[in-house]
Amino acid sequence: MIFADLHLHGKYSRATSKDLTIDNLEHYGKIKGLNLLGSGDFTHPKWLEHLKDKLVNNGENIFVSKKGMNFILQTELSLIYTQGDKGRRIHHIILAPDFDSVEQINEELLKKGRLDYDGRPIFGFSSIELVEMMRSINKKIEVIPAHIWTPWFGLLGSKSGFDSVKDCFQEKTKYIHALETGLSSDPEMNWRLSSLDKFSLISNSDSHSFWPWRIGRECNVFDSEFSYHKILESIKTKKNFVETIEVDPAYGKYHLDGHRNCELSLEPKESIKNQDICPKCGKLLTIGVLHRVELLADRLEGYVLKNSVPFKKLIPLSEIIGTYLGLKQLPSKGVSLIYDRLIEKFGNEFNILLNISKEDLLKELDEKLVELILKNRKGEIKIKAGFDGLYGELMEKSFIKQRGINDF
Repeated sequence: MIFADLHLHGKYSRATSKDLTIDNLEHYGKIKGLNLLGSGDFTHPKWLEHLKDKLVNNGENIFVSKKGMNFILQTELSLIYTQGDKGRRIHHIILAPDFDSVEQINEELLKKGRLDYDGRPIFGFSSIELVEMMRSINKKIEVIPAHIWTPWFGLLGSKSGFDSVKDCFQEKTKYIHALETGLSSDPEMNWRLSSLDKFSLISNSDSHSFWPWRIGRECNVFDSEFSYHKILESIKTKKNFVETIEVDPAYGKYHLDGHRNCELSLEPKESIKNQDICPKCGKLLTIGVLHRVELLADRLEGYVLKNSVPFKKLIPLSEIIGTYLGLKQLPSKGVSLIYDRLIEKFGNEFNILLNISKEDLLKELDEKLVELILKNRKGEIKIKAGFDGLYGELMEKSFIKQRGINDF
């Protein structure tokens, strides 16, 4: 089984760690339970050099590190342009089959602007032109709109997006096969729009770090070979696409409407009553994903799309342990002590979250922590929803606030 996180970044992207290297992605990806990663940022000249130094083609256009982690060549582009008399800001994931194609992509992009200032470069041409460019280079290159509901940079986002995929890509829509749900939505929310039925829904972390509470927090599970062609076929046709693993959408940064500076979040009904105006400061609210789905949906909440790829909702294990310990921030020495012991015993995080029996967990952990892990497995963790760039907060009870870390 392939556990794939296909949207990552390297150390040359903004707001990323200087230690974000292939070696660290490989190390922490294996700890998470991933065995296929997006390479991140192949448009950046220094990162591309790093990729060529670290990865070797397996003969099926999957690129393998010296320690055996598999990678697909991947990058993200930011397009800022005007279409339909409105400013658009749309992010796209690009998957490429080989380094020759990557070189040609970069050559074409250099005609439009610079590549050396950011791992996720910005260009002023349209999504339509992007598809045309990629197909002119190699028809095996795949364009996937990223985190489609994010307010500022999602295809369907409230601030600069469109009302449909077709509005964005027009006659090139036929070449778009998949959409990335993003942290603030899950497949069930997307099923409410009949216009999205024909697209596969993929889930990735868009991680800017290698930490296991970031990398793989969303991923795709395929029953497939390690082959670029086979993986793309699974994405396009949903064949051998087993499931996606998602965080609860309330965990995402843009689930509800709100103003972080005013420390205010609102459900869509409340925002509508206030005409999308913040009742504290009088400025426009940042309209979140839930509100945007309600505006565009043509199906009732709870609709289940037939023959869709199933999904599971999981909160990262580090967050669960942190909640148990009464901690608000990661990283934490206390979390690491418990987490590392579990990884040493059970192999990887997904194995712990999905498979290890209650009986085996109780041999290693306090009953209350086991209870949280099992609630997580059932998708029953309570979350105070995120808004306006703030992650959601786990609302589960902390069990050991009054005890020291040496008690464990």
